[in-house]
Amino acid sequence: MSFASLGLSAEIVRAVEERGYTQPTPIQAQAIPAVLSGGDLLAGAQTGTGKTAGFTLPLLHRLNESKKGPLGRGVVRALVLTPTRELAAQVEESVRAYGRFVKLSSMVMFGGVGMGPQTDRLRQGVDILVATPGRLLDHHQQGNLDLSKVEILVLDEADRMLDMGFIHDIKRVLALLPKQRQNLLFSATFSDEIKALADRLLDNPALIEVARRNATADTIAQKIYPVDREKKRHLLAKLVKDNNWHQVLVFTRTKHGANRLAEQLSNDG
Repeated sequence: MSFASLGLSAEIVRAVEERGYTQPTPIQAQAIPAVLSGGDLLAGAQTGTGKTAGFTLPLLHRLNESKKGPLGRGVVRALVLTPTRELAAQVEESVRAYGRFVKLSSMVMFGGVGMGPQTDRLRQGVDILVATPGRLLDHHQQGNLDLSKVEILVLDEADRMLDMGFIHDIKRVLALLPKQRQNLLFSATFSDEIKALADRLLDNPALIEVARRNATADTIAQKIYPVDREKKRHLLAKLVKDNNWHQVLVFTRTKHGANRLAEQLSNDG
């Protein structure tokens, strides 16, 4: 199976091949035709499955096929919501890379930086906007955005957005969008909360689930060590020493706790 056989335009296939990809991944092989059909989609796929191209490629194809001319001030044709600024930047970079041979505009929008340059960029309108929910709502409140003409909505890593408490922001965004649009929801898990969101958002969606539900990557072994709080550091040091681990990633509850643990482990040798 090739990308061309999925129905993508020659310009998009060329961009994909120039990045060294010749065959679609399982999520891409299923998602791309589903998105091209124009219907809603609920897709379960973990990071690393190629899910970003699974929606960016057909999104670019559909928008390019229906492009009508100059956009109005603040107008957005496709909106991709992500939980973090890092993911937003990655997705928008993919949009630019795969869309290099089509005349579509894109931009990324997130907090932690000044709104001025983002406001300037929005004046011409944008075909594809990749954003985090909070900064998106900030711009709408300032009158910089017109979401009434959004044709396609993508919620990427929707489970993470819910885990991070964005459900109320998502509902506020949905209220700003036109009722007639295509909705794509991508999530690593299908929790009850995700199902409830899908029921509200999606209309008779195609369902794709590539990864096992709530699955951990096959290369990861999960173990639990019940231990008293005051013995955790000693147990960690023993595990590192006994297993001769040279690279270890440890998550702590606070930044202070991380610094203290690193110092203690260093002192332990």
